[in-house]
Amino acid sequence: MNVSVRTPRRSRRGACCVRLRVPRETSNHTVRTGKVFHISQQIQGDQLYFSSTRAHLIKHPCKKNIALYLGRQIFFTRDNFKSSLLPLSIPASMKVGTPEVTSAHIADSVLLLVVNQKIYIYDYEANSWNASIGIEHPVSHVSGDNCCYSGHPFCVDISNSVFAYLHGDQISQTNVYFSDTQGYRFQKFAYERQAELVGSLGGIFYFHSLSQVGVLLIDQGKARFGYSEHPLNSSFGLPFDYNGTLDILITPGQKGILIFWFEKSLLVSRNSGQLVYPVHVKEGPNTLYSSISEANITIHSVAANQYELAVLTQENNLYYCSLGILSSSLIKFAGQNLWSQEAALMFTDVGRVEILTPLPDSVFPAFDFQKCPVNIQAVLMDPQLQVDVCKAELLQGEFDNKMYTIDMNSKLELTALMIPRPGMSLVPLVMVSNPHSLGLQAIIYEDGYTYDGNTKHRLNISLRQQHHWGRADPNFTSSIKRPTGSTITLDIANKEISCVDLKPLTALISVGCDQEKKIVIQNEISACHKGILDPVGLQDNYSYVIEKEAYDPNFQGQKASEDLVVDYQYQKLGCPHLVYYNTPWKPVVELWREGKFQEVIKAEFVLLEVHGLFTYTYSLTAQTALCRAQPQNWTTIMENPGNKGPFAWNRENYVSCHDPDNDAPLRWPNVPYQILGGPTANKVIFDQRNGIYVFYVSIVDPYYSYCHLETTFSVYVYGAFPLSIIPATVTIIPLMVAMLLSVWLAYAVPKLLHTEKGLRFKGFWIHPCRRCRKACACFRGRCRVHQGSPAWS
Repeated sequence: MNVSVRTPRRSRRGACCVRLRVPRETSNHTVRTGKVFHISQQIQGDQLYFSSTRAHLIKHPCKKNIALYLGRQIFFTRDNFKSSLLPLSIPASMKVGTPEVTSAHIADSVLLLVVNQKIYIYDYEANSWNASIGIEHPVSHVSGDNCCYSGHPFCVDISNSVFAYLHGDQISQTNVYFSDTQGYRFQKFAYERQAELVGSLGGIFYFHSLSQVGVLLIDQGKARFGYSEHPLNSSFGLPFDYNGTLDILITPGQKGILIFWFEKSLLVSRNSGQLVYPVHVKEGPNTLYSSISEANITIHSVAANQYELAVLTQENNLYYCSLGILSSSLIKFAGQNLWSQEAALMFTDVGRVEILTPLPDSVFPAFDFQKCPVNIQAVLMDPQLQVDVCKAELLQGEFDNKMYTIDMNSKLELTALMIPRPGMSLVPLVMVSNPHSLGLQAIIYEDGYTYDGNTKHRLNISLRQQHHWGRADPNFTSSIKRPTGSTITLDIANKEISCVDLKPLTALISVGCDQEKKIVIQNEISACHKGILDPVGLQDNYSYVIEKEAYDPNFQGQKASEDLVVDYQYQKLGCPHLVYYNTPWKPVVELWREGKFQEVIKAEFVLLEVHGLFTYTYSLTAQTALCRAQPQNWTTIMENPGNKGPFAWNRENYVSCHDPDNDAPLRWPNVPYQILGGPTANKVIFDQRNGIYVFYVSIVDPYYSYCHLETTFSVYVYGAFPLSIIPATVTIIPLMVAMLLSVWLAYAVPKLLHTEKGLRFKGFWIHPCRRCRKACACFRGRCRVHQGSPAWS
C-alpha cells in the first residue's frame, strides 16, 4: 500500500492532525511522478448527500473499521478512512429520484439508507444494492441496534431488528414499519393504543436493554417516551424540553444510554428514556453551567461509545465526559483549531477520539481525509484542567464484555475484583438496565492484600429473575412468560473523570432460553435389553407396518385407507423403551444441560404419536383431573389457524385447565385429559395391540423454561394377545346358552324323576339297562372262562 503523509500540524499535546492519502485500486488509473498514483475514477450512478447541515459519522460498534460519514458527500469505509474514497453513490437503476439521505443505519453486514423517503440496502460484503420490501408509505428515518457479544439468537435478533417511520407525523395516524430481517422486508407495526396518543412522532426504537419498544411523543415543546410492554405501558416517561429537531444516538452495548442533541441542546438518558436530563458543562475548576444553552455554545458534532461522550463545537472547542452509571459534566478542553463545516467526531478506542474532515482534490474525484487524533488521557493530565487523580488501581471481572443466559428458575453468580489506591476508599455500584426483569444481590468483602500492601476487595453478584427474588411488587415486574434482556454494569460511584482506562464492567444477560438445555426420555428397560428386538436388525434398514385401522395421517382419530410402512430411524431413536400394554404408563422425562443430567422434569408435557397412531388413551378425564375449565387437546390445537403444523402445542399456546383465569366452560367433562405431569397422576393406556410407537413429547408448562423443550422417542408395546378373527358374539352367546341349560337341567331333572311321568321315564330306561347289565355280565363270564381254559382247547 502506498501512503502519502503530509506534514502533521500540532494542535496541542495529545492532538495531531494528519492527512492521509491512499489511492484506491481501479481498473483505469494512471501514474504521475510527484504524487503516489494518479487515479482515473468516475462516480457511477447518483451521488448521495445528507440532508442535514451538520456532519454525522456512524461507526459500526462491532466491526471497528466499518464507518459511514454523512455530509455534503457521503463516504463509506471498510478500513476506518485509511484510504482515499469516492463519494458514495447509488446505481441509477434504483431510480431513487432526488438522492437525498435523511437517515442511515448499519445493521450487521448491511447499510440501510433512507433516500427520498424510501429505504435502500447496500450489502457491502456482496457489493450489491436492493430496495426494501413491504413499505407502502413515505418514511424519513430508520432505527436499530447491533449486538457484538455472540451468535446467540437473542443477540442475532437485536442486530436484525429495524424500525422505519416518518419523523414529525401525527402519532395517532402515522404508519410505522418493523423488520426482523435487517431491513430487507418490513411489515406494519401496531403500537397499542396508538390511536389514543396525542402529538407528533419523534422516533420509535427497540430498547433491548429494557425489552421494550419506546415511542417518542412530541407535543407543545415537550417530549416523553411511551412503552409497549408491562409494566411500563400503563404510563409515560418523565417529560423533557424538546427544542429544535433532536438527533437521537443509542450508545453501543445495550446499556440503555441515549444521547439527544441539537445545536443548542444536549440531553442524556441512562434508563432508555424514562428520565431525560440536560448535560452540565464545566469550564474550568469553578465554572459550571446547567446546560449547553446556558454555556452559550453551539454543537457541531457528537460522538459516543459505551463509556464516553465527546462534543465538537463551532467555537472550535472539544468537550468530553464519562458515561458512567452516575451523571458527570462535560469538561472543556483548551481551544484548538479543529472545527470546520465538514468535520465530524468519532471514537477509535476507549479514550481515543478523532476529528475527521474530508478534503477534496482539485484533480481527482477521490477525497482525502484529514484525521486529528486526540488522546483523552494525555489531555486530562494537563495541570490547567485540575483533574483529580484516579482513586482506583484496578477494576476487573471475568464477565466483562460477555453474554450470559438465565433461564426460568435459574441464577447466575458473577465476581469482580476492586483495588483502590493506597489511602483511598471506593464505592462500587452495581446496576441492571432492566430491573423489572432481572434482580440482583451483591456482597463485598476484603480478600487479602497486594504486594504493595493495598487491600483487595472482592464483589460477589447474584442474579435471578426479579419475579423469583420475591421482593418486588407484581405491578413492578415484567411478565414472567415473556423472554427479556438486561445488561449489568459494575462501576465505581466516586470515580474521577481521569479514570479513562478504568472502564465499567458490563455484561449482557438474556433472560430467556438456555440453548444448552435439552430433554431426554429415560430408557432403563429397552426392547433390545429383553431380547424382543435385535439392535443389529433395527440398524439394518428395519421397517414395520402400521395397520390402516390403527392410524390416521391427519391426526383426527379416523381410520386410514391403506397400511403404512415405516422405516425405523435407529440413529435418532435408538432401541425402543419396553412397555406392557395392560399397565398404565408415563414416560420419565429428564433435563440435561451440556451433557450433564440436571433433574427429572415434573412439569406438564404432552405426547403425540408422530405417524398418527390412535390406539392409546389416557387414564384421566377432564372431570377426574379436577379441571376448572375445558382442557385443551390435540384436536383443538390443530384446529387453531394460528398454530402451524400438527406438533404446534408448546409453552406459548398452552393454557392450563386448572388456571383460575381460564374462563372456558367445562362442557365435556368426560373427554380424555391429554396432559401428563404437573399436578395430576395422568397416564397413557394402550389398546390391545403390540408394536412400535414413535412419540413426540413437548414441555408445555410456561413456567418451567423459556425453551421449546421437545424431542421424539420410541416405545415397544408387548403382551397383548392377538384379537380373535371370530366375532365375540358368535362364541359368547352359545356358551351362555349352554351354561344356562346346564344349570336348568341340574335343577329340573331330579325334580322330574319324582313325578308319575318321571317314574315311567325311569322305568322305561331301567329295563334296557338290566338287559345291558346281563349282557355285560355274560360277556364278562365268557371272558373268565376263556382266560382259565388251556391254550390248546
